[in-house]
Amino acid sequence: LEALKLLLGIGDTLAGRLLLFDALTLSFRELKLRRDPTCPVCGDHPTIHELIDYEQFCGIPNNEPRSKEMAGEDIPEITVTELKQRLDHGERPVIVDVREPEEWEIGNLESHGARLLPLGDIPARMSELDPDTEIILHCRSGGRSAKAIRYLREHGYSRLLNLTGGIRAWSDEVDPSVPKY
Repeated sequence: LEALKLLLGIGDTLAGRLLLFDALTLSFRELKLRRDPTCPVCGDHPTIHELIDYEQFCGIPNNEPRSKEMAGEDIPEITVTELKQRLDHGERPVIVDVREPEEWEIGNLESHGARLLPLGDIPARMSELDPDTEIILHCRSGGRSAKAIRYLREHGYSRLLNLTGGIRAWSDEVDPSVPKY
């Protein structure tokens, strides 16, 4: 409602105030907010002048053939349809999901033999992976699994494939029953 009031230029806005609503007691409170002169956005000497690229910050590749982060690097990939074909032909590749446990709970490829190994745990648990075995890594859309591949390469793993588009592509192209988030 505040955005509409600001856009339409009508009514009293909550500028400099914060309205709190407690649904348990059905009560409202209003707090007055003081301007912070050291705020990096609106302070006396702002250092932040534009919004961040949220997708880049989260490691989500853009629509270019390769994200800037992967430029100049050869990250071997496998598409979700290629992986599905291999699974349908009885192959059982090692599939590693590098997302967080709460993401795994939303949807995963466990029924196809995938296992969870969050990106942050790889340094401590990479000994659980056989460096001589082909490993297909995936995440939500491909950014974190590419980081995992870089790390594992630095530690002697060479038979690594990044699942292009990650679990989102799997949901879009192979199995729509896998939830997207």
